[in-house]
Amino acid sequence: MAMEDFKRLLLSSFFLFLLLIPLVIAAEECQCPGDPEEEEGKRNPTLALKYKIVAIATILVAGFIGVVIPLLGKVIPALSPEKDIFFVIKAFAAGVILATGFIHVLPDAYKSLTSSKLKEDPWAKFPFTGLVAMVAAIGTLMVDAGASSYYARIHLNKARPELSGDDEMRGDGGAHEGHVHVHTHGSHGHAHGSADGSSTEILRHRVISQVLEVGIVVHSVIIGIGLGVSETPSTIRPLVAAITFHQLFEGMGLGGCIAQAKFKNRATIIMGLFFCLTTPIGIAIGIGVTKTYDEDSPKALIVEGVLNAASSGILIYMSLVDLLAADFMNPRMQTNGRLQFFANVSLILGAALMSLLAIWA
Repeated sequence: MAMEDFKRLLLSSFFLFLLLIPLVIAAEECQCPGDPEEEEGKRNPTLALKYKIVAIATILVAGFIGVVIPLLGKVIPALSPEKDIFFVIKAFAAGVILATGFIHVLPDAYKSLTSSKLKEDPWAKFPFTGLVAMVAAIGTLMVDAGASSYYARIHLNKARPELSGDDEMRGDGGAHEGHVHVHTHGSHGHAHGSADGSSTEILRHRVISQVLEVGIVVHSVIIGIGLGVSETPSTIRPLVAAITFHQLFEGMGLGGCIAQAKFKNRATIIMGLFFCLTTPIGIAIGIGVTKTYDEDSPKALIVEGVLNAASSGILIYMSLVDLLAADFMNPRMQTNGRLQFFANVSLILGAALMSLLAIWA
């Protein structure tokens, strides 16, 4: 990792981070002239709506910055997936996603599905939260492995006609000529196999990024709706700041996967926008259904609990298997003690910071 590239990365990240500060301050101090004084724990729909509008702006900007940082590899060489610093950034983002699953989403699912407002039979008699999370993790494994296997078979079938034609050509001519041809073909086959392996790896990263986005989107919508239906400013204010940084860090994790997947520009933009808009759309939905939505109704508790449990299973699986295990077992990191050290520190830092946000959200 070149020191010049590292300095450039820190400088660019610092300036991007500065863009968030005014917006977060606005979210924390949005007390416009003429507003009635906020009373602790009291409903104030007018002031709450102003906080929600600020929240939409701050969360949208945070999501955009987060998902764009890893995609700047073409502009900032230090952020390229081929650079060591990319492993460090991905480790931080994976720690954030892991903490999101364990610390934020899973406890919320447990709280919903064990609420006293649900019937004791069956909700209090069986740990449905763990069951749904486990089934979601197993389902993610099956989709992950099945998609990778499917793409591998497609590439193998495409390679077979070419190999068959070469085998027929090898049958012509003398032994010496055949030997020369086999040697040349072996070289060609090696190159062809490397290309196939590279293509399969890219396709696998595409599956990973799409499945990860599904897991993030599910709980982001629920978070957005939860914020949107609240009419208590003292509850909304800390949530805005916490969710803003939550969106920033998650965007970095998703952006890293998208960068490795090497999507075309159109697909990259669509995936990035989809992520950025999900929580703001959830907030808008929450604002729209504030008068009719009862978050403590049995139906709402069951739906939110099941979706959160499924989302936590997906996020935990993706962070441990597809992000952390894939990178930490990579020969490049295994043979580089310095990189391994920084990746470990980055992972712990990401998980710690995301866990700390649970105090406010």
